[in-house]
Amino acid sequence: MSELPPSAAYERAAARLEKALRSCALCPRRCRVDRLAGEPGFCRARAETAPVNTAQLHSGEEPPISGSKGSGTVFFAGCTLACRFCQNWQISQAGGGEEANPEDLAGVFLGLEMAGAHNLNLVTPTPHLVVILKALAIARGYGFALPVVYNTSGYESAAVLRQLDGLVEIYMPDFKYADDTVAARLSDAGNYVANAKASLKEMVRQVGNLKLDDDGVAWQGVLVRHLVLPGGLSGSPEVLAAIADICGPKAWVSLMSQYFPTYKAAEIPGLERRVNQAEYEEAIQALTRVGVSRGFVQGLASATEEWVPQWRE
Repeated sequence: MSELPPSAAYERAAARLEKALRSCALCPRRCRVDRLAGEPGFCRARAETAPVNTAQLHSGEEPPISGSKGSGTVFFAGCTLACRFCQNWQISQAGGGEEANPEDLAGVFLGLEMAGAHNLNLVTPTPHLVVILKALAIARGYGFALPVVYNTSGYESAAVLRQLDGLVEIYMPDFKYADDTVAARLSDAGNYVANAKASLKEMVRQVGNLKLDDDGVAWQGVLVRHLVLPGGLSGSPEVLAAIADICGPKAWVSLMSQYFPTYKAAEIPGLERRVNQAEYEEAIQALTRVGVSRGFVQGLASATEEWVPQWRE
């Protein structure tokens, strides 16, 4: 396992990105608002604090992330996307969270380590990067030793990710769409595909594909998630081919069936139902065709079930 970076490395990255908040371009939207002056961008994030909705040990992630003791998951409110079907819309879209300064957030991180977490799982971290990096600098100074999981929608700026080189051990991006027209209609992100590809390339360049310890717990690398949408809206065969092209045959992919119509999904024709067996089987076959054999496939829940299907290899 690689040695964890010192506090100063996080401080330097935080200082670089904080300057950029005067004309914010942390994500591909490039709102160019002055967040240091309090101007809100698309994500509505503040400059000096980060809204923590929930911080807990989470056992529902993929097995290499949750392990036997749970992933130390911090859910941040707000998002750089506006997915009409967001499965966690109460957090990402509706907002709501306790604003934490770097010192408070460092305490949250240390508390999760004390609770026995395998890792620090940062969900939707990009709008709050400066606060997070400052908090990590403080926590590392107190001996915090968990690997960092960057849990993201995949709508990232490769240039910003380069500022995190050496500071993130595990990247867990979504790759949502193969078509920008669909991305614009469903997530208000008409430039999603190129940015998802470029950012995934950068993630793989930094940490490679997923690496596990003797207990099957990840300590470094990339695990890519793809949520299958009904009616072929996610373009699963094309997405999986792109992942295989970028990550190679040793890619780790998590194929997810857990879509259910929620939030504004009823307003979008085709999103008002779950994925059916034929659609999901097509995605599984596409995963086989591209030669990716490492990762996880969720079982398919029935139309009346609301539980999240279990993972299987």
